[in-house]
Amino acid sequence: MHYTGTIWRPPYEAASLLLEVTAGCTHHKCKFCTLYNDLPFPFRMSPMEDIVDDLQEVQKALSRWNDRKIDRVFLTGANPFVLSYDKLAAIATLIHEYLPSVSSIGCFARITDISPKTDSELAQLHAAGYDRLTIGVETGDDNALQFMNKGYGSSDILTQCQRLDAAGIRYSFFYLAGISGAGRGETGAERTAALCNCLHPITVGANMLTIYPDSALFGEIKHGNWQEESELEKYRELRTLVAQLRIETTFAAFGASNAFQMQGSLPNEQKKLLSVLDRIIETVSEEELRRYRKAVHHL
Repeated sequence: MHYTGTIWRPPYEAASLLLEVTAGCTHHKCKFCTLYNDLPFPFRMSPMEDIVDDLQEVQKALSRWNDRKIDRVFLTGANPFVLSYDKLAAIATLIHEYLPSVSSIGCFARITDISPKTDSELAQLHAAGYDRLTIGVETGDDNALQFMNKGYGSSDILTQCQRLDAAGIRYSFFYLAGISGAGRGETGAERTAALCNCLHPITVGANMLTIYPDSALFGEIKHGNWQEESELEKYRELRTLVAQLRIETTFAAFGASNAFQMQGSLPNEQKKLLSVLDRIIETVSEEELRRYRKAVHHL
């Protein structure tokens, strides 16, 4: 299989076949992000012959285990959905040709990947199997989105995800606790909840901001342009987010950035999640949480 650099996937894609179709990120300008700094280039699409070779390799492997089938493929890279409709459709055709048991195809996507595609193209991509995209919206706080150089605003998130809803393409959000900065965490959570309540994310997955020396954000802090939230403020932020979500979704905090991992369905398990968050806020010290943050050497 062709894999380039560190391969990232959401926790809930653990059972999916990871197929590299891109490497790196087309934006590569978010101030907090260091995920693709190990690559010698910002972004690259895989040659189609590499994609075919990988699919043939999987097909041959499956032929040795007659009882094994692959139901879902997750395309790797920061935002494979940036590829044109024609390229995404061609990749789907190849997947179904070599792995006919596959019923759905997912990937990471940026909000700006959706806007160039017509409504008809989105609907046809859904018909080809594209579903359950993962979008790192990070927040609904426009001040934070602008400062962190995400390349879009909350109104863009609303418009483009409504288009996904209309096309039948489901999606999950990544939320980044701490992105609004010291003293603004709960405001960011309130704005994010208000945005999510207008949409239909399957999952709102929370990560905790961890700042590394090779990030642009580290430089902003050194120059006094931004101040990091405390660890307890991040948990108060998550509590506000969970308390104000009014939609049916799954709230999840998985991954290395989270000192305490949790998951629950909303609204049914809202009180349970709030109780867990209250217990953390009331019983865990800032010093203990900070020690955990410092120990997260890489996400």
